Formats: sequence, structure tokens, C-alpha cells
Amino acid sequence: MSRVKTPARDHSPENVFLVGLETRRGSRGAPWSLQESLEELGRLAKTAGLRVAGSNTQKLAGPHPTTYVGPGKAEEIREQIRALDIETVIFDDELAPAQQRNLERLFGEKVKVLDRSALILDIFAQHARTREGQLQVELAQYEYRLPRLTRMWTHLVRQAGGRAGGAAGGVGLRGPGETQLESDRRQIRRHITVLKQELEKVRLHRDAAYRYRQRRGIKTAALVGYTNAGKSSLLNALSRTSGDGEAGGVLEADQLFSTLDPTTRRIRLPRGTRILVTDTVGFINKLPVNLIAAFRATLEGIARADLLLHLVDVTAPCAEAHIRTVEQVLSELGAGELPRLLVWNKIDLLSSPLRGETAGGRNQIAVSAKSGENLTALLETMETLLKRGLVPIDILLPYSADSLKNLIFEQGMVEWFRYGPTGTRIRAYVPARLAGKVKASVP
Repeated sequence: MSRVKTPARDHSPENVFLVGLETRRGSRGAPWSLQESLEELGRLAKTAGLRVAGSNTQKLAGPHPTTYVGPGKAEEIREQIRALDIETVIFDDELAPAQQRNLERLFGEKVKVLDRSALILDIFAQHARTREGQLQVELAQYEYRLPRLTRMWTHLVRQAGGRAGGAAGGVGLRGPGETQLESDRRQIRRHITVLKQELEKVRLHRDAAYRYRQRRGIKTAALVGYTNAGKSSLLNALSRTSGDGEAGGVLEADQLFSTLDPTTRRIRLPRGTRILVTDTVGFINKLPVNLIAAFRATLEGIARADLLLHLVDVTAPCAEAHIRTVEQVLSELGAGELPRLLVWNKIDLLSSPLRGETAGGRNQIAVSAKSGENLTALLETMETLLKRGLVPIDILLPYSADSLKNLIFEQGMVEWFRYGPTGTRIRAYVPARLAGKVKASVP
């Protein structure tokens, strides 16, 4: 007897089954264990609104070319998902299109087969709010789906019949499906081209904004880190602590990828200098290549920042693995050599104080975005690090040089100033170009 799907079922979380594979060549020096990676996959599934009903793992020398896991393990998984009434099976690595098709045939038409990349893309699609974010996610989705279109048209193969099909299928049977498939591929390729053109306009706009900030000597910092490290919370907290009137406004949520669209806030440092701090998309283990390519316009801002604040959740069991994953992505983006400050966040959740370098070693600081602990010290450290690229000046500016004085206060970091009978004595750190202009203008 067929099973009828009740309306209540439509609103319940979809049951999913997770599959992980540990390979000998993949585990050498890997910062993640199989279990840690599978647990994170479960958190990703939860973020997507799914319910994890079971899991299975296997150790092999390498992924099986046809079914990813071994054929015997694939049969075992089929029996498990039938017993658990599973609707979707999610693999912890990206599947080749052929592997995905073979598994779909094995598990049956009613079971969806996804991989980690497809799950992350789905989460990004749910959380993208701005037009730019939606364009980037859409591009990544189309590029991911393009080589996986074949199964979408297998129903045409089954529907074809009569003389066109021939006794054993043959050319007549394949024709309708292949014709529609090629048409669909052309349409998707055209759409990908349009999306890339729109995103190129975004990139050019960001490039113009970057050049403007560079001309004005405006310093920038980028918040980078593993997803759910608390970047949005820290940006909001720094806005409040700096007292620059731009507090709040960035979504804070205890889930993976709660915010995708970059948000920039103007932050005032302790000596009055204003800088721009940008909250960027969180990184994750096995971040899909398509996503990195699609978010190029957004991620380019990281490589152009004057300072990177690498945020780490100090309570995360895999904190060191998170650090290595972020460092790897930064290196791929060309930001591996930028000045950075390692910021250990969420110290309010610790039962005992930090010890060793984590408590405040070289270019490291521990803070709590939630309680505000050490945020003033963080702003002071940021100011010190940003000074390293500036030129010191100590000069008496006549009162007639007000425009120059304003530039020093706007672009530089003023250590000390005092009004005198003939002008303003200023000791500050300024960009090299402004230092040259000051020295050329004042005898």
C-alpha cells in the first residue's frame, strides 16, 4: 500500500543521513578528523533546517570512482536509509557528477543525493540578503549544477517510446533528452555570462571605492575567521565601544553563515582616528571552489585591507583547525602576508582564565564581544599595528593651514597637539604621501 504524505509532514524537518569518508592520503597532516568533519556537516544540515537521522563512515585508500564509498558500504547505506525513512543523503565531500548519478540510481528516485558543497550553497542561498550576495550565490549554484544536469532529463528517456526508442533503447530513445539537455546547458551558460558581467560591475565599483579610500589615506581593517566565530557581534561591539554613533545593525546569530553580505562600519580608535572595519563572510572547512570564485569581488576587499583581525572562537574544540583553515583560504586570496591580529573571542564562556600566548602573546589578544571585556585594549592594539605603515611627523602648522591640519586629523593618528601663538603644534603618524605634502607646505 502506498504511503500518503500528510500536510503535517510538509512542515516537519527533512530527515537526512550523513556519510563521511576517511582516506589515507587525505588524512596525512589533515587538521580535521573524520568525526569532527562529520559533526560540522551535521551543524550545517541543522542550519539548513534539516534533521540528522543517522550517519555512516568508512575508511578507504581513496574515494571509490563510481560510488565514492565502496560498493558494499553503499549497499549498507541503502538499507539504512530505507529503514530510517530518509529523504536526503549528504556526503561530506564534493561528489563527482558520475558518482552522484550512480548513488541516485542505487538509493532510488525518492532519495536525494547531495554533497557538502550543495548543502553550503543552499545555506548561502537562504541567507543572502543584498542583490550582490544573491548574484554571487546564484552564479556559484549555476556553475555547480552545470555538469550535473544529466539526471534532470532522465524522465525524457523513460517517456520516449515506439519506433524512436528501438528494441534496446538506441539513438531514438536518447534524442529528446539530449536535445533538451543541450538547450538547457546553453541557457545556463548564457545566464552565467550575464551574472559574471553584473558581478564585474560590482568589482569595478568596489575598486573605485578602494582607490578613493587610498587617495584619502583612510585605513581599513577586515574581520576574518571561521564561521560562527562572532565577527558580526564583534563589529557591533566595537561600534558601541568606540562611541562613533554607528552601533548595531549587523545580524548576530548562533548559527553557521548567519551573515553573508559584507558590512562596513566606521570605528573611532582611542586617539580619535577613524577607520573602516568590514565584517566578511565566514570561512569553513572544504569551502566550495565555486563559492570562492563567485565571491571574488567581496573577498578582494580582504586582500586590500591594512589590517586583518583574525577572529577565533576560543571555546571551539577545533579552534586550531579553524585557524589553519582560515590561514589556507587567506593564502589562496593573496592575503597571507598582510598584517594581522589574532583575536580570541568568547572568553566570557570560559570557566578558567586563559594561559600562555592565548592570553596575550605577540599579535594576539583575548576579548569578549558579548561582555565587552578587553575591547578597549583591542582598539589600542589595532591603533598600534596600523601605525607601522605610517610616517611620524612633529610640526608647527600656521593657523592659515587649516585644511592641512584637517587632513592630518582625518588620515593620520594624532599623538599630541597644542595651540600656540602662531599655530598648532602637532605630533602624529600620517601616510607617507601626506607627510611629504606637509613637509613641502611648511618651511
